[in-house]
Amino acid sequence: MKPVKMYTTQVCPFCVRAKSLLKQRGVEQIEEIRIDLDPAAREVMMAQTGRRTVPQIYIGDTHVGGCDDLVALDQRGGLLPLLAS
Repeated sequence: MKPVKMYTTQVCPFCVRAKSLLKQRGVEQIEEIRIDLDPAAREVMMAQTGRRTVPQIYIGDTHVGGCDDLVALDQRGGLLPLLAS
């Protein structure tokens, strides 16, 4: 399974929903980068993604986007193949 990295904040219902979906699909470990605790990480996230909102989710080297993007990818049947090694 490819590594999953997620930019998050402590109080973010979309982050919780995204983590829940990923765990339902078999992801055991998510590298969380808390941008509310690390302003430099927020700048990196914005430079990489062009977005200001969380979560911002990476599966391997692929930027999936936010929670709605992750759910849409799963509904299209694209999440499990992307997670597969």
